[in-house]
Amino acid sequence: MKIGILTSGGDCAGLNSVMRGIGLYVYQNIKNAEIVGIPDGYSGLIRGECRPMPREEFERLLDVGGTVLGSVRTPFKMMTVPEEDGSTRLEKMCANYRKMGLDCLFTLGGAGTHRTAALLCAEGYNVIGLPKTIDNDIYGTDYTFGFHTALDVVTDAIERVRTTADSHGRTILVEVMGNKAGWLTLFSGIAGGADAIILPEIPFNIDKIVECVQNTYASGKRSCVIAIAEGAVLDSEAPFKRRERAFIRLDRGEATATRHLAEIVGERTGAETRGTVLGYIQRGGRPSAYDKVFSTRLGSYAGKLAAEGRFGVTVALVGNRITFNALADIAGKYKLVDPESEVVKAAEGIGICLGR
Repeated sequence: MKIGILTSGGDCAGLNSVMRGIGLYVYQNIKNAEIVGIPDGYSGLIRGECRPMPREEFERLLDVGGTVLGSVRTPFKMMTVPEEDGSTRLEKMCANYRKMGLDCLFTLGGAGTHRTAALLCAEGYNVIGLPKTIDNDIYGTDYTFGFHTALDVVTDAIERVRTTADSHGRTILVEVMGNKAGWLTLFSGIAGGADAIILPEIPFNIDKIVECVQNTYASGKRSCVIAIAEGAVLDSEAPFKRRERAFIRLDRGEATATRHLAEIVGERTGAETRGTVLGYIQRGGRPSAYDKVFSTRLGSYAGKLAAEGRFGVTVALVGNRITFNALADIAGKYKLVDPESEVVKAAEGIGICLGR
C-alpha cells in the first residue's frame, strides 16, 4: 500500500505528532507499506511533488512543533476554477494522485482542508482526514488536535497579563485567535480568570462591557482583563454580513473590534486601557502532553482505518472514544459555541461578563 500525507492550512502543535502516529502504525501493521510526504499541503499535490518518509523519520516527530512537510493555504473556492491551462486545481490533484500511485491520502487540516478532501472523495479517491485547528471548530469532533496546546499558551498569556494589569492598575484586552468560533477565547478566558469574555457567537454590547469594567474596579480589584476573540462582533454590527463589517472597520482603520473597544472603555471609564494581540505564539511551539497523547491516538486510529480499507472519513473524538465521521457529512460545517451551553452559563454564573 502506498500512502500519501499532507498538512494544509495554518500550522499548529501536534501536526508532526499525528504524522508520527500514522507512520508508526502503518509501518508496524501494514506489510510492504510505503509512505510519501507531499510538501506544502494541496499546493504540493497540485504540483505533483512528494518525497519518501521512512519509519526512522516518524520516530523523531513526537514533540517537534510545526510541520516537517510545510503548509500552504489553498482556498477551497479556487479548486474547481479553470486556470490558464484550462484545467482546474482539483483535476491536477486527481491526476497527480494517480501518477504517484497512491492507494490512500491522509489530509491533516481544518475546515477548508476537509472540504477539499471531500471533493477528492467525490471523485473516487481514497482519503482520510484528521482534525487540525486551534479554533476547535471542526464539526463532529469534541476536540481538534492543537487546541489544548494553544489553550495552555493563551491561558498562560492571560495570567501574565493580569500581573502587569494589577501592577499598573490597567484594563487590558487580550485578543485571541478565532474568527468564527470562540472556543479558544472562552476556555482560556475561564482558565485565565478573565473578568469579561467576548465571543464571535455572542454579539457584545459596549455598555455592558463598560459596566463590567466599572463594577470590577468598584469591587476593589486593581485591574480588569478582557479576553476578546479576533472575530468578536459589536451588536450594532451583527445585522451586517462579514464583508460589510470589514468595510465598516476599514473606515475606522481597524481589522478587529479590539482597538475600538479599548478606546471606548478608556474614554468612558477613565481607566488606563491597553490592547494586546497574541498573534502567532498561539499556534507555534511543541505540543502539550495532552496533545501528544491525543495526536498519537488520532494518527494510530487513522492508520487502522487505512489498513481496514475505510476511506472517505475523518477521525474524531466523541466522548472519550476515537471514532470517525463521513467527510461528506461534516465538510462545510462548523462547530460553534452555543450561547446557551453549559460552559457559557458556568462562566456567567461566576460573574464573568459576556457582553450581553
